[in-house]
Amino acid sequence: MVSTTEKLIHYPMVIGEELVSSGSQDLIDPATGEVFATAAMGTTADVDRAVAAAKAAQPGWAALSYGERCAAMMKFADLLEAKSEELSHLESKNAGKALKLTINGDIPFSVDNIRYFASVVRRQEGAAAGEYVGGYTSLLRREPIGVVGAITPWNYPLMMAVWKIAPAIAAGNAIVLKPAPNTPTTTIEMAKIALEAGLPAGLINIVTGGVEVGEAICTHPDIGMISFTGSTRTGKRIAELASPMIKRVTLELGGKAPFVVFEDADIEAAAHGAVVGAYVNSGQDCTAATRMYVHESVFDAFLARFTELSKQVKVGDPFAEGTDIGPLSSQAQLNKVKGYVEEAKQQGLQVITCGDVPDKGFYFPPTIIVDPPQTANCVCEEIFGPVAVVKRFSTEEEAIALANDTPYGLAASCWTLNVQRAMRMAKALQAGTVWINDHLPIASEMPHGGFKQSGFGKDMSHYALEEYTIVKHVVFDITGDQRKGWHFTTFGEA
Repeated sequence: MVSTTEKLIHYPMVIGEELVSSGSQDLIDPATGEVFATAAMGTTADVDRAVAAAKAAQPGWAALSYGERCAAMMKFADLLEAKSEELSHLESKNAGKALKLTINGDIPFSVDNIRYFASVVRRQEGAAAGEYVGGYTSLLRREPIGVVGAITPWNYPLMMAVWKIAPAIAAGNAIVLKPAPNTPTTTIEMAKIALEAGLPAGLINIVTGGVEVGEAICTHPDIGMISFTGSTRTGKRIAELASPMIKRVTLELGGKAPFVVFEDADIEAAAHGAVVGAYVNSGQDCTAATRMYVHESVFDAFLARFTELSKQVKVGDPFAEGTDIGPLSSQAQLNKVKGYVEEAKQQGLQVITCGDVPDKGFYFPPTIIVDPPQTANCVCEEIFGPVAVVKRFSTEEEAIALANDTPYGLAASCWTLNVQRAMRMAKALQAGTVWINDHLPIASEMPHGGFKQSGFGKDMSHYALEEYTIVKHVVFDITGDQRKGWHFTTFGEA
């Protein structure tokens, strides 16, 4: 008799052209708390195999012209787009995302990102060739690193994988990527689609697993760069592991984004922006608006409207019509979020719970914590759930000080109709992205990355393409002189 487990869909690793099914772990549907599939669990030996496959594929891929590389990536993007509905449903199933987010956000934006990097590689930026030193012509080459290692998080599984893969392969590299253990399905399917689209076997390798696999990627001698998105704590460990071999590292880490509302702001617009900014992806977003600082003169009006709108957010089955946000990604994440809110209640803080949630699954309702101390954990630490704190301020100087009072610096927003103030705030806020009168919009053409402990390096834009290349200065003598005019500084007379 076949067991229930044996009937579950199994998601293998993708190494070279092979689908590798060694090891197994259960994958949990966050909406039900039940197992819906299994996935392979890799080992250090699988990392070695994947790196070998990447090393074999990379030289031939890098030898293609930019146009040929572009065409291959465009074909990949087209096939990914053709399967976008299937991928959207799978992403919602595995990560608990509302279907309207995956089908209108995550998947199409991922496709756009691939198309962007396919095109931008054909027009790379840099200094023009020229005679920067008399008698010589200098030019720059941007060359691939070789094999890149990447580790991606569970909150945006497919999109974060694309943010690593697209610039890496556009620049001529091959990649070995480890998705988060609990959300590997769409990353695996994407790699299979890449093979179907004709990309070389070994160009994109997916090795599933936990800490053992991640550390093997970080320390492998044939991997020249590590790109990581995830927690600041893990980012520190990755930098530590990569440093002995002087690997290039890019880190997109945690965030605790301030959302600053001035007295002259459009309060209705700010309240709507706060709802979307705070609860996007059930609050599991490193740029989420988690710290709302509101001028004392409009504090009550903003809080009332924000609360009213928060109570209208529909929490439920990701596939149900009308659902705004789904469950958190895992039981562990649910426990973490609950812990912060319970702590706030125990401290006597005002906690506003906005609505009910299903009994089954890892759901948590939109929650507002009112005027906690600046030193409270709910203000200082990344909760990563649909929880926002709302605090008041009295002056612009105080707003800046409060907003920047964090070890993070990934994103921030300012709400004001005063253009001079907006310009001052854009300069003063210590964050890699600053929005004025909105929160969250990003574009493939613009960089994404942080200040301080939110990491370094950029995803998206031509700046990301530069992260995945090495700049080489090439110098041509154009005189033909056997003895140059400057040689006397080391040998002979002038």
